[in-house]
Amino acid sequence: MVVSGNPRPHSRTLHLAEEVGAALAGRLGQALPQLVDVAVLGSRLLVSGDGDLLGAVDRLQAATLLVVATPTYKGTYTGVLKVLLDALPANGLSGAVAVTVVTAGAPAQAAAVDGHLRELLGELGATVVSSGLVALEGQLDRPGDLATGYAARVAPELTLSAPARSGQPGR
Repeated sequence: MVVSGNPRPHSRTLHLAEEVGAALAGRLGQALPQLVDVAVLGSRLLVSGDGDLLGAVDRLQAATLLVVATPTYKGTYTGVLKVLLDALPANGLSGAVAVTVVTAGAPAQAAAVDGHLRELLGELGATVVSSGLVALEGQLDRPGDLATGYAARVAPELTLSAPARSGQPGR
């Protein structure tokens, strides 16, 4: 499952996240991951009981592998990503392995955001891999290369961390 926390449609963060999801799926022998895009959900993120929001939450809870991506906004992950993740129940990501993808203009910003996002995913019960992908603005013109290199680095950790959970891997 790929989650894009960028409120802008067709963002570079979304594209990088999709590339990471595809690269990890290829390395792990899984089907291409599904996508939850906060830009598509839009204001429905704030409507309790909205069918699309409930569907996204169900897919997140069923996922065994999550790629969670966000741009750096005002020193942290986006508010819309937080709203989506707040819709999950306590330990709603229990049993999932998560990787983080953070895009930013400056290295210090990116490192701080990655740390906060990793903490949030852990609070929700996910097992977060030891290192996320941090991409600076100048690197976003080659998302496939970034994704391939990152997948090669973390795939061994993902196979060791794979949770025992029913359902389709990587959903």
